[in-house]
Amino acid sequence: MSILEELQWRGLLHQTTGGDALVEHLKTPGRIAYCGFDPTAESLTIGNLIPIMLLKHWQRAGHRPVVLMGGGTGLIGDPSGKDDERQLRTPEEIQGNVDAQKAIIARLVDFDGAADSATGAVLVDNAEWLTKLGFIEVLRDVGKHFSVNNMIQKDSIRDRLHNREQGISYTEFSYSLLQAYDFLYLRRERDCTVQIAGSDQYGNMVAGIDLIRRELGSEAFAITAPLVTKADGKKIGKTETGAVWLSSDRTSPYAFYQFWINCTDDDVSNFLRWYTFLDRQEVEALEAEHAAAPHKRAAQRRLAREVTRMLHGEEQLQKVEAATAALFGGDIKQLDDEMLGQVFADVPSSDHAAETLEQDGVALVELLPETTLASSKREARQFLSGGAVSVNGQKVFADARVGRQDLLHGRTILLRRGKKQWHATRWG
Repeated sequence: MSILEELQWRGLLHQTTGGDALVEHLKTPGRIAYCGFDPTAESLTIGNLIPIMLLKHWQRAGHRPVVLMGGGTGLIGDPSGKDDERQLRTPEEIQGNVDAQKAIIARLVDFDGAADSATGAVLVDNAEWLTKLGFIEVLRDVGKHFSVNNMIQKDSIRDRLHNREQGISYTEFSYSLLQAYDFLYLRRERDCTVQIAGSDQYGNMVAGIDLIRRELGSEAFAITAPLVTKADGKKIGKTETGAVWLSSDRTSPYAFYQFWINCTDDDVSNFLRWYTFLDRQEVEALEAEHAAAPHKRAAQRRLAREVTRMLHGEEQLQKVEAATAALFGGDIKQLDDEMLGQVFADVPSSDHAAETLEQDGVALVELLPETTLASSKREARQFLSGGAVSVNGQKVFADARVGRQDLLHGRTILLRRGKKQWHATRWG
């Protein structure tokens, strides 16, 4: 299966340029394509994971990916998809973000053997060449090829021009010139013939192709992916608690796993195609299994395993799955301190004085009203008498008390009412 056919069945192919010429071009192994990443944040979200997957598919098809970090363009800011002017970042902030994003991308794209392999990825930073350009040089050698009439017809520019309060600065208006120059530079210096990006970048990509044709008389191509959304039309990666990040300091491996395993039946087929490297036969087999027994959530479990392993590694996946099993009926006491913190990071919590746990400890009928699990002692007695309360996963009854022996890692006692209502008590 060719790279275009692979992306097509996965629903990751939106537009291409060149028609049959592109198809013929890609029959030769070792073609070079680049995709750019905007370093305006120190991490990336699962929305950014789509272009990273595209580069990996490119690599798996026998071609070489170039990861372009926007250390130069990040100092300007891409107006695409933005309603107002971006806040300018300092060079130090941009460089810090570039370094952090590099580490994330390197987990998926193989940079080994770049010097002696047809598929080893290369990482470049456009600050290397953009910061060396002179203003007059850009106006003469790049700007002369751009029609302002055409530029103001682009959606990202036109929408901002019609916003009379904000408009668009000349800085952001010029962004497409810099992106086009990136493609020209990589075509000239690295024989890069293809740019890969989301469909919102199509206009900038075509501008780069045109600039290459005018300056070098050479061919170049564009491949875009659709701007993917969930089945309900909402943006992928946005949850009630915020974005789903690719770095563990922003979204823990446990929370990351839970996002995928809790995805809807309407989304799971697309997510398997977009976010895993499972082949077509495997995906269709999972879809059939899911259709026959959706309550078993086999497709969601496989999705969560594949994506968590890909981003966080096998060791973290095993810890996450052990934590998930412990949470739903296993032994919570076996969780290490780090995983315990991940699992219960978002549950209600309260702080209590550790000295009250001395001697006979604290009666649960007194403690529960101080948590989100009971509103009064009467209600607490009712829940305890009915066997609805557990301490650290173990069911307790009416006269139960907690003491120092119940502390997990010396500071936490976990209370639960029913099957799902948790509360973490912190003792210090």
